[in-house]
Amino acid sequence: MSGSMGVPLVGAPLPLSTMLLLLGKKVGMTQIYDGENRLIPVTVVEAGPCPVTQVKTVDSDGYNAVQIGFGSQKEHRLTDPAIGHQKKAGLNSFVSHLGEFRTVGAPDFKVGDVLTVAKFAEGAKVDVIGTSKGRGFQGVMKRHNMQGQPDSHGHMMHRRPGSIGMRQTPGHVFKGKRMPGHMGQIRRTMQNLTVMKVIGDKNLILLKGSLPGANGEMVMVREAKKTRVVAKS
Repeated sequence: MSGSMGVPLVGAPLPLSTMLLLLGKKVGMTQIYDGENRLIPVTVVEAGPCPVTQVKTVDSDGYNAVQIGFGSQKEHRLTDPAIGHQKKAGLNSFVSHLGEFRTVGAPDFKVGDVLTVAKFAEGAKVDVIGTSKGRGFQGVMKRHNMQGQPDSHGHMMHRRPGSIGMRQTPGHVFKGKRMPGHMGQIRRTMQNLTVMKVIGDKNLILLKGSLPGANGEMVMVREAKKTRVVAKS
């Protein structure tokens, strides 16, 4: 997810029946009790309100999509194109983030609509897309969970990857070889998370389980695309 006024979140085409979507911010984790008195770990997401800033169609833009905003930002911190774009949408206050969601058909939205957590029902399944925590440059033990080599006295290969070459044949290192390098800070999707509780007056959704990214990072919440169907006996 890129800069504040870019379009950091672009979802794959969604059926018109799955237009439950929001931008939000990961707040942190806690735990609650469900109806059967079981302790459930949940992640709190502050989602919405998200005003619709632009509606794209095949006729006007070549594809169908809806663009929504989230957060608040001071005018002097925005670029002139961003200010003009949001004023054109008729927003009462400037938003800090924009997200675009593609749809199969023409979006059933209009500029000025405001999306909130009220559309999400408890027990529903959702997908959450975010950016994982950045770990910087890491070795093979942390990055790929390798066991490592002996730690005995005199051994010089404790946390090193070991041999990576193939001698004269084929004479190069294969692409995709697990080696040290940049770890984390990549787009990740958690699928089929259960909505445990919706707190409408505070714009909060409590989702069962964990989400990618650090507290305060932006996430995209949408209706699950691969909801499991349990067969009745």
